[in-house]
Formats: sequence, structure tokens, C-alpha cells
Amino acid sequence: MSTRTTATRRLAVATAAALALGLGVTACGSNGGKSSGSASSASSAATAATASGDGGTGNAPKAKGAITVFAAASLKETFTDLGKKFEAANPGTKVTFNFGGSSALATSINSGAPADVFAAASPATMKTVTDGGGASGAPKTFVKNTLTIAVPKGNPKHIAGLKDLTGSGVKVALCAKEVPCGAAALTALKAAGLDLTPVTLEQDVKGALTKVELGEVDAALVYKTDVRADAAKIDGVDFPEADKAVNDYPIAALAKAPNKDGAAAFVAYIQSPEAKQVLTAAGFQAP
Repeated sequence: MSTRTTATRRLAVATAAALALGLGVTACGSNGGKSSGSASSASSAATAATASGDGGTGNAPKAKGAITVFAAASLKETFTDLGKKFEAANPGTKVTFNFGGSSALATSINSGAPADVFAAASPATMKTVTDGGGASGAPKTFVKNTLTIAVPKGNPKHIAGLKDLTGSGVKVALCAKEVPCGAAALTALKAAGLDLTPVTLEQDVKGALTKVELGEVDAALVYKTDVRADAAKIDGVDFPEADKAVNDYPIAALAKAPNKDGAAAFVAYIQSPEAKQVLTAAGFQAP
């Protein structure tokens, strides 16, 4: 073999080795860059999650401290239960409720009453708060509720429908028209083509129900959930016009909430599967 041929072959081998080495370095550099980029992305995501306060889980900010919830009277039983469950799941929190007529609660919030969350029995009463800039973000409908006729155990007046409420000598309690249960009652009565004069107008649904419990009236238009919660003392009579007066229940964290993280966490919890199970078991309808 000639000297020139040998030299040529040695040059080819050297060149091939150099190229292989270069490609290896490039490949390692590329993989390293990709790994570094992934780590950087993960780090950025974690930083963003931490900054948002959700710990990277996609859940509401971690709750702590006192949380004040203004809620419609018809939510009393379920929210009292859910408040305890929320506290158990979030050690260090204390949920305090103010239950009442949604319209009165909305007025209090707009007047500056300290509260973190508002859960109303109708979009109209929630709108009172949102129109005044009192809500933090858009309210979310979490359940619906339907009216029924509450009567004393055994239904002594034999009430079978709305028309029977207009009978001679039948005493009926309604919620005031500005209260969601009162507005819904008027809608149902209008759908039935009936004009009813109640003997009392109550400021929340629990007030109307109490009149039946005490025997002061023969019937009251209240929510199905209230009759179910008081089944030991009250019977319920369903009527078809109730389908024309279904109330949506919206919930919102409040703009001036003293505990903003706690408010956000509670609102998120009320929309959770666990909370929905409690609410639907009590007779509320899924939104």
C-alpha cells in the first residue's frame, strides 16, 4: 500500500471520529438544553401556583382564620352541616353564618356589613350586591330550589293544590314579595291564574314555615327543602305550577371580604362534589 493511500485513510478515520465526537457533544447539549428547559418550565409553573396561593393543585387558596357567610334562610340546615365539614377539612378555620331573607342580607352587605361570602336564594337579590360592586368576580349558581305547600301534619284542611289556598276560611302565610320565596310564590300563583290574600307576609321562608308549625295558619308556600328539613312537624303538598317558579341560588365571594382567601376557598367548597351531595340529599336540585 502506498504512503499516499495510507495517509488518505488515516485522514478519513480522523475526520469521521471528529464528526462523531461533534455530533455526540451536540446531542448531549440538545438533551441538556431540553431537560433544563423542562425544569425551568416546571419551576415557573410551581412559582406561578405558589403565587396564586393554590399550591399547584388547581384548588382555591388555602383557607385559614374566620370566615363570615351571609346565606339565605333556606340554606340554614345544609350550610350549617357544610360549615362543620369545611372546618374539619381546613384546620384553623371558623365559619360563622348569618342566615336571613336574601333581600335583607343584600341590603346589609351594600351598607358595609363585614362579610366574606354571600349565598342568595335568587339572582335578583344577588344582583343587588353585584350592581353595587360588592361581589368579587361573577356569582356562580350552585343549586336550584322549588316551592311546595307546607301544611300541618295530616293536612287537616285537605289542601291538594294552589286553588285550595283560596278557599273560604283557609289562612295562608307567604313570604314578602321582595324576598325570593315571596317572589316565587307570586310567580306560581300568576301561572295558576289565582289571586291570594295571605294573612301574614314573612321576611324569610323560615318565618312562613314557623306560622304553620305553630298552627297560626293552615298553609304556607315555602321551599321543598324546608319541608323536608321539618318533616317531623310538617307535610308538603306539591303542585304543578311550582315548575314555573324555580329559584336559582348564586354564591359569590365579596369584594370587601376581610378574609379573601377564606372566602374563595369556601365558595369553591360549596361547588365541590361533596357539598353538592349534601345539598341534593336535602332536596335541592343540581344547577
